Amino acid sequence: MNVFRRFESAAALEGFAAELSLFARPGMVLLLQGEIGAGKSTFARAFIRALAGGAAFDVPSPTFTLVQTYNETRVPLAHADLHRIGSVHELDELGFDELIKTHVLAVEWPEKMLDAKHQDRLLIALSGSGNHRDAAIAASGAWQQALARNDAINAFLATTRWSAAERRFLEGDASFRRYETLHLPGEAAILMDMPARPDGPPVKYGKPYSAIAHLAEDIRAVIAINRVLCERGYSAPKAEAYDLAQGFAVMEDLGRRVYGGMMRAGEDMREPMQAAVAVLADMARRDWPKDVPLDGQTYRVPPYDVEAQLIEVDLLPSWFWPHLNGSGIPAAARAEFEALWMELLPLTQVGHRVWALRDYHSPNLLWMPEREGLARVGLIDTQDALMGHPAYDLASMLQDARVDVDFAFADDLYAHYCALRKDDPNFDRAEFDVAYAILGAQRATKILGIFARLSMRDGKHGYLRHIPRVSRYLGRNLAHPRLSKLKQWFDSHLPAARRETL
Repeated sequence: MNVFRRFESAAALEGFAAELSLFARPGMVLLLQGEIGAGKSTFARAFIRALAGGAAFDVPSPTFTLVQTYNETRVPLAHADLHRIGSVHELDELGFDELIKTHVLAVEWPEKMLDAKHQDRLLIALSGSGNHRDAAIAASGAWQQALARNDAINAFLATTRWSAAERRFLEGDASFRRYETLHLPGEAAILMDMPARPDGPPVKYGKPYSAIAHLAEDIRAVIAINRVLCERGYSAPKAEAYDLAQGFAVMEDLGRRVYGGMMRAGEDMREPMQAAVAVLADMARRDWPKDVPLDGQTYRVPPYDVEAQLIEVDLLPSWFWPHLNGSGIPAAARAEFEALWMELLPLTQVGHRVWALRDYHSPNLLWMPEREGLARVGLIDTQDALMGHPAYDLASMLQDARVDVDFAFADDLYAHYCALRKDDPNFDRAEFDVAYAILGAQRATKILGIFARLSMRDGKHGYLRHIPRVSRYLGRNLAHPRLSKLKQWFDSHLPAARRETL
């Protein structure tokens, strides 16, 4: 990809650098070429400061040190100046091959490394003087995708009142979605960037994992699910503007009082957690549509069927077992594992079906005490909602994979939920207890597999620290008498002491 751009001011050049920083990730290489005064350092400093969240810290020139690293930025970055490098052989001493594994690499005077093969490379050749700068841009790999996506975002925002907003990185989760904050004087919003999900390799029945597990394919799920939740009085982010084809939306900003952060800070969570339980109890009393009208289309809310539940628990033998043992699971053990789940999971397919949001836990709940009643609980990351058993979301919340929920506190909240539903004709306490144990065990089993996969396949090892917590939740669920045979399987093949070995 080769493009040409003209910038009529240093501020415009710096703004472009800040936008590109929104897409930066380790392994990406940024090469800044041009004569003295062409704007290389201006671009590099704006890029680095944007990665630091706009912090006004000093960005010294690496002319004499050759390489300056920044590990405090959102993505670690190495800023290099090769003007004094005499030959390509001296590059080996700078350790670029190791740095690029964990850092973004921004290089001024890159002439000595132009022949190096980098998959994700952006070469910006700057020229001009006075107020304007010209940039000849050559991009490949992830940088090519980033440039195209950035242009599409700007074109989308130009159709909204947020065209002049300052864009800042908010987060990119473990999936294919990205979020930015949009800032205008006195107000803010969230930009959701959710292109259509790319198909993964077939894993079963000729289908990719995402199709079997009914993961959201595109942004239509977000708009449809949130619209109904808002119409029913819950606090999901309202969409001010969206583009279903491109996968963009300007969403209401519900704030930063995230339950997970509050819990880690040691705040009193009794009222927020009770309110979140009340939301689930209220949702369980309602009838929920399988089809949601959406701009002349229909969004179908898929069922949380046994097929989806099975492909999720299969993550444990596929990833967690080899993570612990260094080899694949024996065929007999795998067959027994699947047979046991086939006995249990149909028990969760009976009774009143509701929207199970599937990620109803501390990273996706926000506390908004300025609102009233059930609206005090903000709900985000709702796009994977399915028609399922109401016990699933309660297990997600009380058996939070990322923060400790004290068992006694969880039991009190469980009792509170049951009390709220005691007069609900759709509520059978004994049936609910069984479904809660099965779905809690199913979710814990799935998460153990996901965290192992994130480490083994994606190199994201930080999730492993949560495995002991998830294993403890699994043990509590397996203690239910209805899960005794599944407990025997785990005790025989993956006992608690073994599961919690990092």
